[in-house]
Formats: sequence, structure tokens, C-alpha cells
Amino acid sequence: MEFLGLGDDKVRRTYGALWFKIAILLVLCSVEGALSDSNYLIGLGSYDITGPAADVNMMGYANTEQIASGVHFRLRARTFIVAEPQGNRVAFVNLDACMASQLVKLKVVERLKARYGDLYTEKNVAISGIHTHAGPGGYLQYVVYIVTSLGFVRQSFDVLVDGIEKSIIQAHENLGPGSIFVNKGEILDAGVNRSPSAYLNNPASERNKYKYDVDKEMTLLKFVDNQWGPVGSFNWFATHGTSMSRTNSLISGDNKGAAARFMEDWFEETGSRSAYSGEVAADGIPRRVSNLFNDRHDNHHELLELAASFQSPPGKLATRTLSVARRVRGALRQADKPGFVSAFCQSNCGDVSPNVLGAFCTDTGLPCEFNHSTCGGKNELCYGRGPGYPDEFESTRIIGERQLRKAVDLFNKASEQLKGRVDYRHAYIDFSQLEVTLTKQGGGSKVVKTCPAAMGFGFAAGTTDGPGAFDFTQGDDKGNAFWRLVRNVLKTPGKEQVDCQNPKPILLDTGEMKEPYDWAPSILPIQIIRIGQLVILSVPGEFTTMAGRRLRDAVKTVLTSGSNGANVHVVIAGLTNTYSQYITTFEEYQVQRYEGASTLYGPHTLSAYIQEFKKLATALTSGKPVAPGPQPPDLLDKQISLLTPVVMDATPRGVSFGDCSSDVPQNSTFKRGHDMVTVTFWSACPRNDLMTEGTFALVEILHGKDTWVPAYDDDDFCLRFKWSRPSKLSTRSQATIEWRIPQSATPGVYRIRHFGASKSLVGSIRHFTGSSSAFVVA
Repeated sequence: MEFLGLGDDKVRRTYGALWFKIAILLVLCSVEGALSDSNYLIGLGSYDITGPAADVNMMGYANTEQIASGVHFRLRARTFIVAEPQGNRVAFVNLDACMASQLVKLKVVERLKARYGDLYTEKNVAISGIHTHAGPGGYLQYVVYIVTSLGFVRQSFDVLVDGIEKSIIQAHENLGPGSIFVNKGEILDAGVNRSPSAYLNNPASERNKYKYDVDKEMTLLKFVDNQWGPVGSFNWFATHGTSMSRTNSLISGDNKGAAARFMEDWFEETGSRSAYSGEVAADGIPRRVSNLFNDRHDNHHELLELAASFQSPPGKLATRTLSVARRVRGALRQADKPGFVSAFCQSNCGDVSPNVLGAFCTDTGLPCEFNHSTCGGKNELCYGRGPGYPDEFESTRIIGERQLRKAVDLFNKASEQLKGRVDYRHAYIDFSQLEVTLTKQGGGSKVVKTCPAAMGFGFAAGTTDGPGAFDFTQGDDKGNAFWRLVRNVLKTPGKEQVDCQNPKPILLDTGEMKEPYDWAPSILPIQIIRIGQLVILSVPGEFTTMAGRRLRDAVKTVLTSGSNGANVHVVIAGLTNTYSQYITTFEEYQVQRYEGASTLYGPHTLSAYIQEFKKLATALTSGKPVAPGPQPPDLLDKQISLLTPVVMDATPRGVSFGDCSSDVPQNSTFKRGHDMVTVTFWSACPRNDLMTEGTFALVEILHGKDTWVPAYDDDDFCLRFKWSRPSKLSTRSQATIEWRIPQSATPGVYRIRHFGASKSLVGSIRHFTGSSSAFVVA
């Protein structure tokens, strides 16, 4: 075999170099699904949007007693931008918030236009909420959605606008050549139908097409940067953000926010390795900090002596930047490499509950009555149970972990690459009196109309995730005389409205209530985003399972009528761009359970959406523009706020902010995976500084003899920051930090720190910090 002249050293070297270059080229071409075949610019970004952790009513349950008083883990805005190198681009933002806000989007787009011109507009930017019911409220502009928050909360609003803008800027600055892969798979144990009696009212022939009464499919995108490799993933899956109950007072991203945090931590641990094992810790939470340190002490006595040398010092003044600098994930991230961004987005979750054990009566322990979800005729005692019942935090972790495991599996196996154009269509539609053409059985058509917004009696009954009060029940299509009298004090609906909304008995005629300004939206945005064979339907509300199926099928029929639509993936992005409550099928509407009673624009609401989305889809496939429609109002200048501002903070005589009021016991040793450490500090109102991209709480581990290194902060699932004051008008307050030590924690010497900011009577803000005594974790 000498025909290549291998006996000649010079020739051998020449061919060796050639084959080496070819081998390198082949490897580069095959890495992560043919990176050289990338046809998009991709960029991802993430920013803190954790709102006021005190005094503000939480958005979702409309429970006036659910007032924020601490942090379970932080909330974030996560963004992806996809652009054609010389063409269209789209930006999708996923919020750890209950829903998107029309006013928030208007102001974000204003800022983007000021910065980038017409590069990002209301047409190609989508802002979606995960539907956590554990985030601060007061950021929507319509009266009915801010009643329980005592009106508009400027701090809640500003942190969202700022965080969304910064996450988009970050994604824009990270834009570079890359590829996107799509994958799908089922999660069978993360959601159940909470209104099965309404679902059963859909035609049997339609129900027989589907194996389940909720959608079980997750659709995931994997973003791969040509330079950095995988940089993020976004997925859509339908389950409510109600693992945390209506009595919880800690800010939390609920199950989807938890899943996002878990997956980002999982990647930071595994991403530096060439292969992704997909392994997740036994407790469902990825290991992180324990990988940082190797100088373990095996002598327990030595550790106790070391801990004893660090007693709790007095609280002291600090800088605002210290809280940011001590953040765990900020310390771990490589400065020159984009951080991995993972978002768990919401879909058609309208009738899907994460409380998968079912709904039970709290007094008897028996299942609730099927049709009305009542116990002895009352709805207040019927509650859904999560998989960690009775621990809502554990239920949140489990449902988050179940989504995480499927996402990791889909991420690792994603092989179908998105290819094709980037495009979008957007329109504003007045849903208050929209004509809808319906096809009659047997042929022909008829024209019906939607109605001005109204909420039925069944709305006030709540759901099994969060029952309402008084004597309301789901499935009430009659109403009662007493509550009609109460309703009429606000607004008596006219005959035309009553007939239009039939069979819904109107409790609140919100679409016709205009004082002091609009109570509910009339003009809604609808939007389609296309990235190759993926199509995202941005809907401004909560579609039920069957309503979402009908919408997806209708749009897919339009898209696949062309030559390039056979392999299209259609996903619904729920609670996007604004909020207009629920969308049920016509048949579900007749039952008037909570979802039907909350379908604002009458029995033909879904048909209206299908009609208008088909128009957008047709325009998308034909390349034609659509009319922009009427502009929604900007009501910022009309907002009213009744929330009392922070006047001042104080401590007892001789006590400083940051002093420990309840320290860890001396010579303490705590066990991993078993014990909880609790420390209480003299503190100040968290509204003085939201600690954006910082932390209120920190666990530090001793490295060597005198170096404290951040280990866990208030963005960790295992660490809870709880704030309290002895009375509503008291100037004194305390912060309690609870660390449930994970099994994965590194044995060693630890301490707990608190960061805060106090306000003086003249309004000046002073930052402070305090530390506990050191203790041993074994």
C-alpha cells in the first residue's frame, strides 16, 4: 500500500496535515446538529423582575389577605430573539409573572423604539406570563385587575418594564449565528382537568379524538450558538401556576419558575462537560455549590472550633452593590460567556391544575361534588391537592421537577432543526362587538356577535385551586337576588347585554363600567410568530384545553394548505401581550363553571379568536400585511393608587439594622438533607430597595480560615426570606431567613447573612447587612 508515497516523510506530513484539517472540519460540522448549517441569528437574555416583597397584594387569586411578605425565590424575565441575517426578527419574552400587561407592553415598546428605532415593535415582540399566583400585583391598567392591590402599584409596574427592557437588550447584544432545534414529548403527571364536567359537555365525537382531557405535550426549543454551543431553551406546556396556594405570602415563580431555575442550574453544572447526562439530583434540585470546594474538613471538632471563632457581629452599613456582588449565580457565571437561559412558558392552561391528586373537602376528606366542586353545597371547603400535599412548597418542587425532567430529556435529544423564514403578523381587535361568521350544520352560515366584557356568578366561586367566598358556586347559570342588588349598585346590565351573554348570569358588567376609567379591556392584541416550521400563537388569555385544540387545529389547517406547511408545529403562548381572562368552547360556556363565567365576551368568544387568527395565518402564508386595528388605550395617567408608602423604619433603642434578634445556638451542627437553620434579623421594609439582581438573604461557606464564599441566595429553592412587622403601622420589622439544608450541600462551616435598606423620616435610604454566628453542616 505505497501508492500514496507513504514512505516519503514530506508527503506523509503533507497528507497528515490535510487529513487532520478535514477531520477537524467534519467534527465542527457535526457538533450540536451541524452548527455550520445555522441560518439564524440568535440571542438570549434574562433579568430580575422581583417586585415589592412587602405590603403588596399578590396577583392571581384575588384574595385581599394574600399580601407579599418575603421571597421564596426570585422572578425573572427571559427573552429569546431570532433574526434572519438580512431580514425579519422576533423577540419572545417569558415573565415569571401572573400574566402580561397591555400597559407594560406599551411602555416597553416605547423604550425599544427610542433605543432601536423600528427594529422591535408591538408587531414582532411578544411578552408572555407563566401565570404564577405568587407575584406582586398592581401592574395592569384595568380596574377589575387592580382592586385587590388597592389600585396601581408603580413599583410592581416599573420593575417589570425595566426588567423586560434589560432582558431584550441583553438578548440583542448576544445576537450571533446559531441554530434552533425543536422537540416534543409527553408529561403525564403534571396536570389534571379541574373542570371535567364542563369538558364533558364538548361533543363526544370531538373528545374521542384525544386520549386525555388535558394536553400532555411539551414543545421545546433548543438554542445553539455557533461559538458557545447550547445557550438556552424555551418550552411550552399547559399547567396552572397554582401549586402555591392562596394563603402563601412569599414571592415565587411557582412550578414553572422553579423548573426554569432548576434547569439553568442543571446546565451550569453539566454544560462545561462535553456530554449532557441529563441527571438531576435525587431531591429534584441540581447540585451546584458543592462542586466549588475541595478543602473538606473531616475532623468535626476542628470544624466546631473554627465556627466558634465567628460570632454574630453587630449590623453595619453596606453599599447597594454588595448585595449584587455576593449573588451566587453572578459569581459562577463566566464574564465572557452568555449565561444559559431556560424558560418554561405557559400554554392553554385554562382548565389545567397542577394539583394532580384531585379535589377534596377539607372537612370530610372526601372528594368534592363533581359538577359544582362543592362540599355540602359550599365551594369554600373544596381544595385541590398537589403531589406534595399538604406541603405546597413540596408540590411546587415536584411539579417543577416533572417539567424539568422532560425538558432535559427533550433538550438532550432535540434533532429536528428549524429552517425557513422568520415572520409575524399582529392585529388589534375590538372584541366587544365583533361580528363572527359561523358555519351552520347542513350548510350555510350565520353571523353572531361577541359582547362587551362581563363576568358571571360562577367567577366569584373561584376554582378548586383557590375557592372563592360567600355562597357562590361554579356552574351557576341563574344567580341570586341579593348579589344582583349588590351588582346593580355598580352597573345594571341592559337587556341586550344580558341576552348576548346568555346563559351567563352577569355579576359584574365590567365591559360597560367606565368610572373612574375602564374596568376591563375591549381591544385585544392577537399575534402569530413563525420561525421556520414553528408557529407561536400569542393569545391574551387562558384558553381551556379544548378551546386551545380548536384554535391550533384551525390555524394549522390554514398553514398546511400551502406547499411548505406539512411539518408545522403550532404552540399556544397563553397570557401574552395583555390579559382578558378565559376562553372556553361554546359548549363549556353553557355549563358556566369558573372558566365559562370568566369568558368575558360571551359564548362566541372562541369562534371570534378562531376567525381572526385564521385571517392572520392566511396573511402569513400569502405574505400580505394585515390592518393594524384600533389602538388600545394608554391609561397610565389615570391610574389611582391607595397603597400606603413606607414612611420610615426604626429599631429598638440600642439595636442596629442587621443585628441578630434570634441567632443560631452556639456550637451548632446541622445535618444535610434533614435540618433547617433559622435566623432572625432586625430589618426594614423590603419596598425601600427591591435588591434587583441582588439578594435579601445569603448563605456563605467558609473557604480556608477566613474567606466567606456565597453558597445559596434568595434565588435558591432551599432558602426562604420572610419579612414581618408586629402591626401594620409599626416602623419596626424583622427578617427571618430559613435554610433547609439540601442533601447536596458541602459539609463545612457556614453563616447566614441578610441585606436590606432602611428609610429615615426625611426619606433617605441607607443599606445595611448583618450576619449570624457560624455553624457546622455535616
